Amino acid sequence: MKTLDYISLKGEKVNKVIVSLQQLLADFQIYYTNLRGFHWNIKGHGFFVLHSKFDEMYNDAAEKVDELAERILMLSGTPANKFSDYLKVAQVKEVDGISKADEALDNILGTYALLISEERELLTLASEVGDEVTVALMSDYLKEQEKMVWMLTAYYSK
Repeated sequence: MKTLDYISLKGEKVNKVIVSLQQLLADFQIYYTNLRGFHWNIKGHGFFVLHSKFDEMYNDAAEKVDELAERILMLSGTPANKFSDYLKVAQVKEVDGISKADEALDNILGTYALLISEERELLTLASEVGDEVTVALMSDYLKEQEKMVWMLTAYYSK
């Protein structure tokens, strides 16, 4: 028996949602790793503020990774779990050696733009198949991320 047998969603209809969740999972995994690097390597002006903020952000990303993987499982998919698989499909690119605040913030804001775009598309797909749980999850992510973009741009403005 599968979860789908009990939650009134049809497997053939949710396949596109699963594929989209897999994409978002891969992108969040790369984003998480990038945030760890920013946290470890940040230097200069803003160190104390950004070191703590990056810690908060990568913990949030780790939580979202788990939520996405569990949602894939609930929809009878199998979440990818190898970093090599994530790297093959991720639109977020790995970065290395970033220690300056402006470079880290540029990367994060660019990543948010990508994630927000993916989440909006996923929200639409999920809505079309009646998957209100994924819709709610994406709505929550969008609410948090739009606020974070606003806060980061306010911090970053010169």
